[in-house]
Amino acid sequence: MVSEGDPAPDVTLPMAGGNGYDDVTPFTLSEAIGDGPIVLAFVPGAFTGGCTEEMCAIGNAMDGFEALDASVYGISVDLPFAQNVWIREEGFDVPMLSDWNHEATRAYDVVYEDMYGMIDSAQRSVFVIDDDGIVTYRWVRDGANPEFEPFVEDLRERVADANA
Repeated sequence: MVSEGDPAPDVTLPMAGGNGYDDVTPFTLSEAIGDGPIVLAFVPGAFTGGCTEEMCAIGNAMDGFEALDASVYGISVDLPFAQNVWIREEGFDVPMLSDWNHEATRAYDVVYEDMYGMIDSAQRSVFVIDDDGIVTYRWVRDGANPEFEPFVEDLRERVADANA
């Protein structure tokens, strides 16, 4: 299990930017470390109510994260092409990392087994990584979803702490 104080596991995943169906570029976490805090927000799946609400709340707060020089990425097991459609349809400006092979969910130990009794997905969880590549904050949902707007404000404060 990845805990606060641990080095962030490095992953390379396709990144959906949302500017078109085929807006897909490679993303390697280790190449982004050192450019400010990084937020990885794992969600179970695109087009679902809670995941859409969370990504829209994060997207609405992007100016606050950018003011802290933070980069924010959503992660789901959906293919990047579906993520691009989701980003465009819902209008949130958060790049999504496609963990279709479950590399990141396994590395961060946030596998949600048997979602709907059929597939493995990602547990709703958030990690903040500092400029040294150390996890400074770890949250994994336990119980019901939080109210996302206050949750995102608290997350922004955790990013500010990582930036100090």
